[in-house]
Amino acid sequence: MNEFRFGPIRFVLDYSQPLYEQVLEQFRHSIAKGEIALGEKMPSVRELAQALKINPNTVLRAYQELERDALTETRRGQGTFITRDANRVAEVRRKLAERAAAEFLHKMKSLGLTKEEILRLLQERGEDDHDG
Repeated sequence: MNEFRFGPIRFVLDYSQPLYEQVLEQFRHSIAKGEIALGEKMPSVRELAQALKINPNTVLRAYQELERDALTETRRGQGTFITRDANRVAEVRRKLAERAAAEFLHKMKSLGLTKEEILRLLQERGEDDHDG
């Protein structure tokens, strides 16, 4: 795994996984967490590809998915920008949270934990986080 920083975004790339999916997911998470401001200009495809040392077509594919998700918009001659639609970003954030929760619950249930045990574990962890 290699780690790269580009502006406010930290990319961690695992070359054994599809790179465009990793770039796409890391942008989705950065947008959802507010690490990239609404309306902010994104790096050009070429700039990001050079910084990450990956093929520009890989970055382009991730950018196209972000635009299909309505998280970005391309302005001819100006570049690609993060959406200004806070509701759209909130919707994506909710979907990411739901997916993370579903994955977590699946893992806990595969360990044989009951709903009560899972809730108790979460409550204990929450208390630990407040203490430290």
